[in-house]
Amino acid sequence: MKFRKVAIVTGAARGIGRTTTDLFLADGWSVVMVDRLEALLDAEASKLTHVSAITADVSNPQDAGRIMTEAIRSFGRIDCLVNNAGVADFGPLEEHDFTRWRRVMETNLDGVFLCAQASIPYLKETRGSIVNIGSISGLRASTLRVAYGTSKAAVIHLTKQQAAELGEYGVRVNCVAPGPVATAMSKQVHTQDIIDAYHDAIPLNRYGTEREIAEAIVFLASDKASYITGQILAADGGFDAVGVGLPSLRNP
Repeated sequence: MKFRKVAIVTGAARGIGRTTTDLFLADGWSVVMVDRLEALLDAEASKLTHVSAITADVSNPQDAGRIMTEAIRSFGRIDCLVNNAGVADFGPLEEHDFTRWRRVMETNLDGVFLCAQASIPYLKETRGSIVNIGSISGLRASTLRVAYGTSKAAVIHLTKQQAAELGEYGVRVNCVAPGPVATAMSKQVHTQDIIDAYHDAIPLNRYGTEREIAEAIVFLASDKASYITGQILAADGGFDAVGVGLPSLRNP
């Protein structure tokens, strides 16, 4: 019987992480689902086969190590780490006190660093890969995103650092930078005015879907991307590629 590759997906209880889990399973992988929302994680994992659920906080160094050891205990190998867990906290620069800043950084940046570092010995054995989840906010600045945008910009550069150092072991590291996506998180913070403004600024004239982002993640984890490393894939409907003026061009 052919062995199943194993992916660890953080932030897997909902949203992009949950959809990514489904796509890995459809491609014949086993998945270690990681989240700190224990009840939701267990409920979602109970619906699936070939998965293991681990309640953990990726910003905790001990938890990061435990994720790897429990993954090995469950499936015996690690072929891909998807660093998807993240938090958003939007607000004016002057109102972002250090507590809010650290809350974003410890999950969005520290978690990526800690989990990736803990996974390296196992990924060396399988010549596996890491897919970090950045954001279009890490590629272009926007209002109210001083901590969030900065954390994602750091993840983008961290991706390149990791790719530079791990390439000699055959370990690939890439980053998916989603643009506006119709997730539960975005629905909480995006008013209709914001949605309309985004649509005007995106060449494809719509938000992306969780599945479209998950497809990019699973592609970068797959053998089809075997010569791709150190890259930032903006899955954003063209948002990063264009400047201002698009609405007026559409409505002359």
